Amino acid sequence: MGIVKSGRFTWLPWTASLFFGCALGLAGWSLTAWARAYCDAGFEAGGRLQLNLLLPVTPVAGGLAALAALATGRRLARHAPTAVRLCLPTLLVLTVTLLLAWWLFATIGTLNDYPGDSGRCPTSNIPPQWPTWIPA
Repeated sequence: MGIVKSGRFTWLPWTASLFFGCALGLAGWSLTAWARAYCDAGFEAGGRLQLNLLLPVTPVAGGLAALAALATGRRLARHAPTAVRLCLPTLLVLTVTLLLAWWLFATIGTLNDYPGDSGRCPTSNIPPQWPTWIPA
């Protein structure tokens, strides 16, 4: 039977998770690049090279993390009720990919005590537009 199993497309959640993870990995990278450019901290030639080397890695890492989260969620919810079988993998994919993008921003995008030249950011190099209720 392969891809089609009893009339359902079993590849759809896997493909959606892969694309969602790749998109969130790319969003995390662009948020990181924006924070560095806005605060002008770590945005000299070496910092831009680091960001450019991370560009192909972050969407792939986001996609792989999403696939791993989906596989884990499906395995954990194998014998659960239908509502749990549907919700748990989706919630795991959302949580893992969002945490990965946030971690990238918090560790690489905001270089604490790095001397920024723009004067628009505090010494933590967290842009003022970043919501205060989300730690960075």
